[in-house]
Amino acid sequence: MTAVAESVRSSELQALLDRAAAGGRLSAEEALELYVHAPLHALGAAADTVRRRRYAGTEHIATYIIERNINYTNVCVTACKFCAFYAPPKSEKGWSRELDDILRRCAETVELGGTQIMFQGGHHPDYGVEYYERAFSAIKAEFPQLVIHSLGASEVEHMSKVSGVTIEEAITRIKQAGLDSFAGAGAELLPARARQAIAPLKESGERWLEIMETAHGLGLESTSTMLMGTGETNAERIEHLRMIRDVQDRTGGFRAFIPYTYQPENNHLKGRTQATILEYLRMIAIGRLFFDNVAHLQGSWLTVGKEAGQLSLHYGADDLGSVMLEENVVSSAGAKHRSNRMELIHLIRAAGRVPAQRDTTYHHLAVHEDPANDPVDDRVVSHLSSTALDGGTAHPGLKIVEAR
Repeated sequence: MTAVAESVRSSELQALLDRAAAGGRLSAEEALELYVHAPLHALGAAADTVRRRRYAGTEHIATYIIERNINYTNVCVTACKFCAFYAPPKSEKGWSRELDDILRRCAETVELGGTQIMFQGGHHPDYGVEYYERAFSAIKAEFPQLVIHSLGASEVEHMSKVSGVTIEEAITRIKQAGLDSFAGAGAELLPARARQAIAPLKESGERWLEIMETAHGLGLESTSTMLMGTGETNAERIEHLRMIRDVQDRTGGFRAFIPYTYQPENNHLKGRTQATILEYLRMIAIGRLFFDNVAHLQGSWLTVGKEAGQLSLHYGADDLGSVMLEENVVSSAGAKHRSNRMELIHLIRAAGRVPAQRDTTYHHLAVHEDPANDPVDDRVVSHLSSTALDGGTAHPGLKIVEAR
């Protein structure tokens, strides 16, 4: 490319960035052009401009949440190629947690100041709507203060088939039992070729979105996610965004977009393809520019590391995810990053932002304006399956629960 041609291309890219930074809607083709070719720092600066305008007045704040991901079973019939967590039905490695075990883990969450439960596991061949009704109603009966932000369209598709009910009935029943919102699980990659390559037994991307749209219509909001690095093309990554944005235009039900990276250990893909940190940061930025109709963008320090998670706050992210007291799925595939509440607060503050603990709907529960008043409970640590003390105040029978 000649110097003149390079200058013209650079001017065109900057014009696109300027328009997006000013609030103009990008087409999928324009988003792909910026994702692949825009200078990294200019892309990040444009995304940060959008973030600052969207959160004018609170743009100095970045949020986090304290939650627990209770994995209720590893038995699964879908056998996704990127997953290191599942065990096939009848495998000697398969397990399911008893309800008392689940409730003890909820008690520990409350004991440590957690506000949200993510209830996720395999597609167990015997677990229909009734299983989730029992679990959710029991959690809500004992811990009404906990928000159940769990499952996704794939689980709904599975439970409806097991129970022989419609998608609408399945969603209505688990909502009545206590589900507060969907976690957007199972989106992976929505475009057909990429999805078929890594999760051939799951529903199509179009079906995933159809179920989420139904949930939004029934009053259950959700997050949206994207798994990067399993061999998808750049165009397929942007198509994934377009498919979500089209549904969001109709429903407004996706409250956040959360891209995260494939972890390469102990699964069939064996790390043959992975997303780089730079690709991830570019996706954070293009997500903020492209999703003019999605409020929040979360950085995934769990999969990309704390430093890259911190950088995401300069590329359009307004949230740094969670101190997740327990998580076994991506950890099984090699995600080794650990943190605690104090460190996460430090990461946010070192990025030039004021940390704030939030709830599921992104309302601020505590804004840590003064470092001298920061929380100092060193028990609030991510990825320990049990951290509360025996006899804790949240539950009279609280006992340490070992991970399996």
